[in-house]
Amino acid sequence: MQPTADFDPGRLARSLLRRSRQGALATLTVGSGDPYCSLVNVASHPDGSPILLISRLAVHTRNLLGDARISLMLDERAEGDPLEGARIMLGGRAEEAAGSELEIVRRRYLNAHPSAEAFVGFKDFSFFLLRPSGTHLVAGFGRIVDLKPEQFLTDIANASALVEAEQGAIDHMNADHRDAANLYATKLLGAEQADWRCTGCDPDGIDLQAGAKTLRLDFPERVTGPGELRRMLVKLAEEARAKK
Repeated sequence: MQPTADFDPGRLARSLLRRSRQGALATLTVGSGDPYCSLVNVASHPDGSPILLISRLAVHTRNLLGDARISLMLDERAEGDPLEGARIMLGGRAEEAAGSELEIVRRRYLNAHPSAEAFVGFKDFSFFLLRPSGTHLVAGFGRIVDLKPEQFLTDIANASALVEAEQGAIDHMNADHRDAANLYATKLLGAEQADWRCTGCDPDGIDLQAGAKTLRLDFPERVTGPGELRRMLVKLAEEARAKK
């Protein structure tokens, strides 16, 4: 299905990856191979891949350590009939984060779930990155699409400078420009006034959160470095201020 003016499957899938904070994780039970489903908290890697912080004492962790194949469902949690909201079912493999990747997934997860600071240092907890092999998007009648990773993940190949500068940009936004975050949320995304804060930025946009509510603001054009990001955020703030 080709994107249209009112339906862009790749963009919707990317938005769900960025906005979701919980999901249903399916693993294969060690020994029997029976499907096992559990509720997990999620965050997103700069490329959009889901991040988990899970305990080795949990059944799902033992399962994926025995067989890395997983499925993860993320949905909009729409009011009313939940089946009317968009949802994606990702298939792929789980891998434990290590090396330089560990620092990235740790800070992005804790930005999305600050309460995890209380147990992130426990020896039985580890970060896992879910590497999607594809996703199945259901977005309403006649809007059911299978997507390949390159259709919904964010290309970060030439955005290393932005990834490195991300935490500094987030901290600066939240310390000195909370008014801008509120403008983005209320004027550009139509959300209610709240204590909106920035939880992530990547080449395609920024993530905003207020309590349990999450928003995604897509950039009109791709950014790959801190200078481009700064100019984009200023431009969007000016656009928001200009709206009545």
